[in-house]
Amino acid sequence: MPDRILKPPAVAPGARIAVVSLASSARADRINRGMEVLRSLGYDVVPSERAYGKHPPYFSGPVEDRLADLHTAFADPAIAAIICTRGGYGSNYLLDGLDLDLVRSHPKPLFAYSDMTAVQTWLLDQTRLVSFHGPMVAADFSLDHGVHVESFRAAIGGGLVRVGAPEGIRVLRPGTARGSLYGGCLSLLTASLDTRFAPRTEGKLLFLEDVGAKPYQIDRMLRQMILAGKFEGARGFIFGEMLECGSRGADPDLLQQVILRLLEPFKVPIAIGLRSGHVSGGNVTLPFGTEAELLLEGDQPLLHFLDRAVTVPRNAR
Repeated sequence: MPDRILKPPAVAPGARIAVVSLASSARADRINRGMEVLRSLGYDVVPSERAYGKHPPYFSGPVEDRLADLHTAFADPAIAAIICTRGGYGSNYLLDGLDLDLVRSHPKPLFAYSDMTAVQTWLLDQTRLVSFHGPMVAADFSLDHGVHVESFRAAIGGGLVRVGAPEGIRVLRPGTARGSLYGGCLSLLTASLDTRFAPRTEGKLLFLEDVGAKPYQIDRMLRQMILAGKFEGARGFIFGEMLECGSRGADPDLLQQVILRLLEPFKVPIAIGLRSGHVSGGNVTLPFGTEAELLLEGDQPLLHFLDRAVTVPRNAR
């Protein structure tokens, strides 16, 4: 496996973006609305052959069809980026069949989160391709104010993503950390433990998020990651918005208490609230695999990336 990160080419205005459905099926009206919004941002958007597919019991298509759409999008020289319609469930079926050599040879931004965490971490670990944890077509682009456009454009266009309190970041434990940002949906990260597809979270600046998990369930998942040694050498922790992750009638700060108690042995800064992944709006794009710095001092928390996530032609800089 190569040591250096693999950056895809920058996506210029007017470039073609392929829309794929790799897990659960998505509503056609939401796919159409999301593609309209992407076109309004200046991109040429095309659905894959089976983007609108439905397959029993809840998938967008048979495994071989979903893989074919993804591989075709990577191989097509006219496609500059790939965005999933939604997550749901089913991307773990793709892992064995992913053509890693094809992805290495044709690196492109792949935007997804949620169930796609399994695919994104595997591709990042095996090919070193930067992973774009960010908005999806039916899940986010279809919604009013569903996308944090500034971070999306910066990530794929060659800018440096920079987010802070306006994007939800709050300080749980102050400090400064620097490292390669890595992570995704916590329940998907824990689901792959003790398999050959387990995430390589060790020594990273970690972003962890989920939706609809009660504090005791977050406790269990964090404890599982700790027992598996997956937080060894962690540089810092950034939690997402953690949408609907409270317990009715419980202390509203219970989740924060759980996080601080579980991560007390790790003497590193901890933040929470960053709106990326399962969020209430304004989904932020985070390019995993790139170097970032977390500053949690004072009243202006900041996560800023120290390197571009894409390669930019020298004459375009």
